[in-house]
Amino acid sequence: MKFFLYLKDHVFFLVMIVLIYFIFLSFMIGFKIDFSLQVCFSVLYFLLFIILFLYDFFRKYFFYKDFLEKLDLLQEKYLICELVGKPNFLDGEIFYQALYEVNKSMNENIRDYRSKINDFKEYVELWIHEVKIPLSALMLYTHNKKSDKVQAREINRVDNYLEQILYYIRSENTEVDYIIKEVMLSKVIRNVMLKNKDVLLEANIEIESDVANISVLTDYKWLEFMINQVISNSIKYMRDIQNKKIEIKAYQQDSFVVLEVLDNGMGIPESDLSRTFNKTFTGKNGRKVPGSTGMGLYIVSNLCKKLGHKIEIESQEGKYTKVIFTFNKESFYKEVQ
Repeated sequence: MKFFLYLKDHVFFLVMIVLIYFIFLSFMIGFKIDFSLQVCFSVLYFLLFIILFLYDFFRKYFFYKDFLEKLDLLQEKYLICELVGKPNFLDGEIFYQALYEVNKSMNENIRDYRSKINDFKEYVELWIHEVKIPLSALMLYTHNKKSDKVQAREINRVDNYLEQILYYIRSENTEVDYIIKEVMLSKVIRNVMLKNKDVLLEANIEIESDVANISVLTDYKWLEFMINQVISNSIKYMRDIQNKKIEIKAYQQDSFVVLEVLDNGMGIPESDLSRTFNKTFTGKNGRKVPGSTGMGLYIVSNLCKKLGHKIEIESQEGKYTKVIFTFNKESFYKEVQ
């Protein structure tokens, strides 16, 4: 609150103070009161007025200054009442009480909203688990009966999309659903390949894996989902490519473990590369390949941040795409704990 603006807001009050002074002065002149008493009255009158005026200004100034500074620092603005003290002037008390009621109403609405969202998430998770049971049976039946390969591929796509929804819902609360422990990369990759074997065979994609006996600290099921999303993307964007190939390799680098997934698919245009982890971004390739949602890599990137991993992507249009995961060693998680 600026002093000039405060003066401007109190113009009427200031005019009235000056007017009252001249009325009193006129009476004193009229009653022929001694000039020295007139001067003494004038000095005391304006001194008292200035003291009261400045007192009123500074108590409001310090309250609103503290209020705005704390409001600026707060991420959740509706919690401001929890940080500021109750003012000692009437209009401030009215403002504070109104703000308190708004804050109370907002908190109640947020609590109700979160409860409904959590109920919906629980229902969707339950629904996905229920749907995956008959879907798994259908996949097994299709595999055993050696049915149409297109049918098997589409069933696999449905399964991947269900997994994507499930992990997207859970991604906001990973801290209550993951366990960091030592995980063998070879085991995770083997499971991902088994899950996609029918599609890989149908698409005639060669897999080359070199992860030796390297292990990383992560959550097993979250890592399996992330690698599966990357492999699914590679398969999706290699449809019209000859001599299709996916190379997976892992190696130690200083205090990290690096996992690379390289494919010789259509690649990503340079103009799209910086936005590949953005939510719902499909880019130029998304217009070529039906069924692109732009959610897979967004979810993977989000999970990597929460698990303490790093994900990067390199690509050259028409040549290759390389996704790079970087895992911290044990010392990192000890520091976090």
